[in-house]
Amino acid sequence: MRDTLEQLVVRHTHRIPAPIGPAGRGEVAARQFDAALMSVGFKLSAAALVRLSSLSEGVVVGTAVRTLATVRELAGDHVQHNVYFVDFPANVPGTVQFWARCVEEALTDDSTRTGTLKQLVSGVVDLLTLPSYGRYRHTYAEMLARHDELVPAAGDRLTVLDLGGALDDEVTALYLALAGSSTPLGEDGLRDLELLAGACVAGPQPEAIPVRENRAVVNRARLRLGADLLLDTVTDVLRLACALSGGDVTLQEPTRFRGLSRPVRRALLAHLDAVVAASPAGLADVLVHREAFKRLGERLHPHEYPQWPHAAEVFAVARGERRARSFEGRVEELLGAGDITAAVRLLESAPGRLFRSLDRLLRTARTQEERDTVVAAAEEVAGAVSGRVLLSVREHLHNRAGAAEGRRVFVGRRGRAWVTDDTRPPLLPPERKRLITALDDEIGRRLPAVDRLLVDPAMLDVALPLSGKATASGLGVLPRGSLSPVDGELLRFFVYWKQTCRRTDYDLSALLLDADYETVTWLSWTALSDVEGEHSGDITEAPDGASEFINLRLGAVRGTFIVPQVHIYSGEGFEEAEESFFGFMLREGEQAGRPFEPRTVRMKSELRGPGRVALPLAFLRDADGRWHAKWLHLYLGGQPAANRVEGNQVSVATLLRGVVEREYLTVGHLAGLLAGRGTTVTEWDGGEAVPDGPVTYVGLQRPEGLHPESRIITPENLRDLIPE
Repeated sequence: MRDTLEQLVVRHTHRIPAPIGPAGRGEVAARQFDAALMSVGFKLSAAALVRLSSLSEGVVVGTAVRTLATVRELAGDHVQHNVYFVDFPANVPGTVQFWARCVEEALTDDSTRTGTLKQLVSGVVDLLTLPSYGRYRHTYAEMLARHDELVPAAGDRLTVLDLGGALDDEVTALYLALAGSSTPLGEDGLRDLELLAGACVAGPQPEAIPVRENRAVVNRARLRLGADLLLDTVTDVLRLACALSGGDVTLQEPTRFRGLSRPVRRALLAHLDAVVAASPAGLADVLVHREAFKRLGERLHPHEYPQWPHAAEVFAVARGERRARSFEGRVEELLGAGDITAAVRLLESAPGRLFRSLDRLLRTARTQEERDTVVAAAEEVAGAVSGRVLLSVREHLHNRAGAAEGRRVFVGRRGRAWVTDDTRPPLLPPERKRLITALDDEIGRRLPAVDRLLVDPAMLDVALPLSGKATASGLGVLPRGSLSPVDGELLRFFVYWKQTCRRTDYDLSALLLDADYETVTWLSWTALSDVEGEHSGDITEAPDGASEFINLRLGAVRGTFIVPQVHIYSGEGFEEAEESFFGFMLREGEQAGRPFEPRTVRMKSELRGPGRVALPLAFLRDADGRWHAKWLHLYLGGQPAANRVEGNQVSVATLLRGVVEREYLTVGHLAGLLAGRGTTVTEWDGGEAVPDGPVTYVGLQRPEGLHPESRIITPENLRDLIPE
């Protein structure tokens, strides 16, 4: 268990919990550990190296074994990445030439000759029936023997692992950070929080757990150990019941409730009773999840517990035996009657809902007086709205100056994307500008007082993490809408997957578009090579794991956008496969090496979303010819089988336009608000002297040498920038 907790700390914070053990002379082992880390793109900080050097060799070796396993998995180096074409990216044949060779080999094979001849007569040949297609023709060791060692370059990634405090302190700090996060966590984050909550249930607790999904996970750990629960709505109880049944605490997917023990049933019913007794109006929330409450009632048997009559009312509402007028229903009645002023007055009692309704209210208002009422109400209650909602509405209003060519992009909570016509009229400038000013004032007021802020210039265009639900876990992953520079001459994508039980074929592709989002060309299993680069070859099953690569020479790209994609051609979905992840590497000039070199990996993210086509990110070239990564984290529904890059060019281009042309709130925006409130803001990339005294630093990774009382913000804890 302690090893697992240590792994969580390293993965989330890039800090090694201070090892404990006998003193000794561990200098040699520590330097060997540091060298092994550098081979996969990591390095010990000076403080970590000094601490390890003072311990016994056994302690150092144990720490090294555990840490190396963690960081290798972070970079995707925990598996063997083979390629179909053994010399990739060299000697990749033309597509037609390669297919013809596969047919020729099938004709010389006694077991496949007859079937192949029949297919040739019909005019259509199924590539999957050809014995030399889609399966590795050499071992991993044979592939490695064909490639030279990687010659390190100055541009290779080097992620510093700092020295942390005692393991218990690091675990507690991580638990408090995740549990108290003001933004929702992704699935991996919730899973980690569950583990941490169990380990920390008897220790310090966050002052508040604002995100309800986080609260459900923590409540499950508390319930199991008999601690007090944090429940103040009927939906909180429903989420806890879902957590106890191993279901979806976000309530997006239906949960099959398990049989619950009598003590657990009593606890849930007692809390339902208390919640309704304290706020009878909360019964209206049952209507939002009526079917889920019906199923829960079948497991809780409320009729057996007459001492909790208010709990029984919850299930009476779910069954339709008791009427509960919902807050949303009352608002809809007023809007339907055209009484905007009354609707606004009602919504003032629920500030978050008022802010989420601002666009609709302003579009529905018929007079200037009504529009002024809407804006005045928002200004009045802004102080009671969460910081995440303020920032989300601020970003929305910024992008509502006008409709973008009549198309609107929607992205679900888990990254599922779709496009529809945008028939909304633009918001009128006076109200829009007035609201934006009010929001910036309120957001700025909530930002912590900072005397000096240092910002890595590469962080200024990183989008604020207003939600972590659709952002995959991994290495170097940034929130959707972030823009980050790409410095290198060779860009290489990779995908790895391992099937659970069914034959599974994932296909890596790259679509190249011009400035008008029109297709220029693509690289895939149907187009193995072009002037821009090469595809490593199609692998059609992965019982032991499989990899595909695309190599691109950025200077040769004939277009403005590069959109890597992962298509499910057949078999298990991204959430069904035993493992699946995507990433990209950057290399300089003629820097060769193996097809996969962990120290050149700039980003690696898990593929765990809905749909059959994954769009992790895109690359765009600016007017000066410099390349940048634009983070998407999107999934398309696709077809049940045989998804190919040729079949989704239009939908991909439309989605890309929607993300690229949308302006996201960034770290730079918050830095500007702080500067306007008197904070000294300095762009600092580490090249200049380390400043004296404590500072707040925001950068892609933790720098060495800052004052120990400095506050450090990196992508791993970027959520800490969101004000409460």
